[in-house]
Amino acid sequence: MLDLLGHASIAARLFNEHAQGGLGDIPFTHAYPEVWVVRDSDLERGQAIVRAFEKTPVENRVVFCRACGEENPRNFQLCWQCGAGLEIAY
Repeated sequence: MLDLLGHASIAARLFNEHAQGGLGDIPFTHAYPEVWVVRDSDLERGQAIVRAFEKTPVENRVVFCRACGEENPRNFQLCWQCGAGLEIAY
């Protein structure tokens, strides 16, 4: 999600990335990873990007990254390996 927001020039931070190791000692609701948008002015646009991403249908076909050649699911917008954009010509 951070890369997706970053490609839209939205600064964001990830919190609780490693908190799952504390489960049992802390409530599970405190161990959820959280993405925080740095600038309040980017919040609505960031939420719209996340909602659009979450509505993307599951795709079983693959696409290869032009930057590193890595195989990615066709519905990915960014390469999981290098973070480059996966522009797909339909």
